[in-house]
Amino acid sequence: MASSSAPPAVNLDKAPAGTPVIAKKKAPYPFWLGGVAASIAASITHPLDLTKVRLQASGDKGMVNSLRKTVRTAGVRGLFDGISGTLMRQMSYSLCRFWAYDESKKIVGAGKNAPAWKLALAGSMAGGIAGFVGNPAEIIMVRMQGDFAKPPEKRLNYKNCFDGLFRMVREEGFSSLGRGLTPNVFRAILMNASQLASYDFFKAELLRSGHFNDNIYCHFTASFAAGTVATTVCSPADVLKSRIMNASGPGSSSTLAVIKNSFKNEGAMFMFKGWVPAWSRLQPTTILIFLTLEQLKGIVDWTRGDKQSLFS
Repeated sequence: MASSSAPPAVNLDKAPAGTPVIAKKKAPYPFWLGGVAASIAASITHPLDLTKVRLQASGDKGMVNSLRKTVRTAGVRGLFDGISGTLMRQMSYSLCRFWAYDESKKIVGAGKNAPAWKLALAGSMAGGIAGFVGNPAEIIMVRMQGDFAKPPEKRLNYKNCFDGLFRMVREEGFSSLGRGLTPNVFRAILMNASQLASYDFFKAELLRSGHFNDNIYCHFTASFAAGTVATTVCSPADVLKSRIMNASGPGSSSTLAVIKNSFKNEGAMFMFKGWVPAWSRLQPTTILIFLTLEQLKGIVDWTRGDKQSLFS
């Protein structure tokens, strides 16, 4: 009678030549990795973002003068006013967008060498979800960053991001959490369709060229290109949003009227006014986010034994 026992397992380390080896499927990275990377990057660039908001709100002349004013009145710690709001935004909006982007790529079938349109579609889906989820934190972040630039009697004086969230709901109702939701979601769609998708696309193209390995030089170059694409794609939406919100007087009764007047008076290139300052703000953030994310992925690989050296 033939034995029904299963054949012995093959030791892959001592398997004879010709033995087929089935590659182990790589486990997905933790869903929160993108949020942590964005939080680290945002902590580094927070003083610049804070200064930008205060320049817009207070009318200070020049970024350097605004920075000096903050240090003079509140000390070096003043450069990190509202940091809890920034971290809340990154751990809601950014965490969600990176997670949703990976999941959306699976849905649309965007593999390793996917075409740009599939990556952009996945980025758009992720942006729509993240823009909705992160809207309350976006409001808290903007309020906390701009609060110190207001006269003392008009300040909200949120103790931290959670205090701000609870007070906003208590004093203004749940509907206040949805303020600016439509333009915020629209911009998030544009941002993620351009930034996340173009980074993956440029990284794949650089690796395919044979001139780059999967290292920090490749990641820096791809993120630099992604920041430029994201600024160019988002610039028209930012300009239009700003003009519509600030419009007043004759000919400003509708969105279409504002756009028509701008086209008539300045031509189509009005949509790219402020491109250079927008690029100078977004570029460092984009580079820091992706460099940090790739390093965190490397640490995860190393802890799993998928990478021999932490710095390879």
